[in-house]
Amino acid sequence: MKQVYKWFCGAACALFALPAFAAFNIFACTPEWGALAKELAGEKANIYTATNALQDPHHVEARPSLIARARSADLVVSTGADLEVGWLPLVLTQSGNPKIRAGQPGNFEASRFVVMLEVPASLDRSQGDVHPGGNPHIHLDPRNMAKVAAALGERMAQLDVADAVGYRQRTQNFLERWQQAILRWEKEGAPLKGMAVVGYHRNMTYLNAWLGIREIGSLEPKPGLPPTTAHMSELLTRLASDPAKAVVRSAYNDPRAAEWLTGNAKIPAVTLPFTVGGSDKAKDLFGLFDDTIARLLAVAK
Repeated sequence: MKQVYKWFCGAACALFALPAFAAFNIFACTPEWGALAKELAGEKANIYTATNALQDPHHVEARPSLIARARSADLVVSTGADLEVGWLPLVLTQSGNPKIRAGQPGNFEASRFVVMLEVPASLDRSQGDVHPGGNPHIHLDPRNMAKVAAALGERMAQLDVADAVGYRQRTQNFLERWQQAILRWEKEGAPLKGMAVVGYHRNMTYLNAWLGIREIGSLEPKPGLPPTTAHMSELLTRLASDPAKAVVRSAYNDPRAAEWLTGNAKIPAVTLPFTVGGSDKAKDLFGLFDDTIARLLAVAK
């Protein structure tokens, strides 16, 4: 009996001595990448999203809480193309985590896997807040999301080898559902082709290119510069001869300039979710595009 007891105690001690199961930790810089990571990782990972849909992704503070999260991350998923240049490099440096440094497998930049639009031929301060690598708001073309998903799913499989088969299967399942959704969205969005709109910031470029929407003006006089009275008056005059169907802004944009223009130009305003969580219906990536197209169709009539 004593021998059985000793064996049981020894086995229990050995069991407790085993290392605890280490979850795969993903640090997503923006909601769209957090939502995509969830689709591909399922319940196999802890996913932390650093920002929300009501935050301007250009202007984020490198808070201690973000640094603490990055310290334990196995994978950082960012847009890249300098979208997070104002805060992410500091977070990565201060975290002291070698796995997620730039150039390491644990550092994933989505923009590297798509064709960038609006790549400037030259740069100078007079152009405003222009990104050298091109427009970074790549996620609003669902075809881009498919390319990023394929690359991200494979990166997860390489980093979390124990569940590599699972990541690849979930990625394939997502891509099949996503391609079916793209066909549906393109059919539903066909009436939007050629529709003229006024934007706020150059953050709808990929959406406009995909759906064939014409952005004939912007509330910002130059990218990153807030609307001015002179620019708004000039824009109003231009709309008299070249009318738009609507003024379009993101959920995180200040509504005042859009409201002034819509009131004076007598055209509707539409607020798009821009990313996951930007509206009640944009609860995931599929809802993001469902709601975006529905809101645009509502003002296209």
